[in-house]
Amino acid sequence: MAAGYNRTLKLAIIGYGNVGRALARMLRAKRRDFPFTITGIHTRRHGTAVDPAGLGHKITEAAEFGPAAGSIEEFLDAAQAQVAVELTTLNPTSGEPAIAHIRAAFARGMHVVTANKGPIAHAYAALRDEAAAAGVGFRFESSVMDGAPVFNLWRHTMPGVRVMGFTGVLNSTSKVVIEAMERGGSFEEGLAEARRMGITEADGAYDVEGWDSAAKTAALANVLMDARTTPQLVSARGIARLTPERVMEIAREGKTVRLVSRGRRGPGGLSLRVRAEVLDRGDLLANTPGTSNLILFHTDLMGTFGTISIEPGVEQTAYGVFSDLVSLG
Repeated sequence: MAAGYNRTLKLAIIGYGNVGRALARMLRAKRRDFPFTITGIHTRRHGTAVDPAGLGHKITEAAEFGPAAGSIEEFLDAAQAQVAVELTTLNPTSGEPAIAHIRAAFARGMHVVTANKGPIAHAYAALRDEAAAAGVGFRFESSVMDGAPVFNLWRHTMPGVRVMGFTGVLNSTSKVVIEAMERGGSFEEGLAEARRMGITEADGAYDVEGWDSAAKTAALANVLMDARTTPQLVSARGIARLTPERVMEIAREGKTVRLVSRGRRGPGGLSLRVRAEVLDRGDLLANTPGTSNLILFHTDLMGTFGTISIEPGVEQTAYGVFSDLVSLG
């Protein structure tokens, strides 16, 4: 067991797609040092698997699921876990049903770890307060920039620093599509490539129309700037109107396009926007190929500094969830 870590936690996982399976593999690999036990997995597609003693060897790429539990409440009661791990897909319109899943866990005195940005983008302040009232932890590192430290960075290492704004290139799918068009491919070919990589949202339109970036922008503003906003209040335009001809013309000028999220405090309040911006190749924001992501924080005491994640995949998203689980111990 890792030095200083002596907490055994039982986990109930809601949603078991690429991230959920990667997390299960990671938990198996690290079980000796971090003895987490999965006691339940609930999915809309495959059904439900529950064993309060631990699913153990039954957790495989083709996990043995029975009929779906009648409700999230029924599933959480059956799993008898201390932590709900919410890994369902993004709903940028309302953040549901993930918000309801989280509240059902709080009502049972359960900690919650989620990789779903929807609840953070739509209801962060309320969920934060509800977690505090219930005396449970609420963690969400993987909701923005996969497993790279963003929220945990501020939680643990930046005392007294105020975030005045942020600038980020936070959507991988849009970059893959743009790079495909720069090579002479079509928009549709780029989106298909991103799907094969497993990096798109369940609905790829959320990526290219800017909803994923708007949700991440709202989540960052809510957590770091107490914005109490939603994705609908972020001024967002995606890359859907870009054509291969226009992208190649920009490339011939020594430039490229990135979908950029920006947040700023100003005299009139917070300004939040997402735009497909034309950037010089030498611009720091342009140097994020493939799935790489970058965020810069503009602060009162530390000037501008940032975090970059180089070509993250599903394993890095799973690690963000894993790191949150460890933090609860």
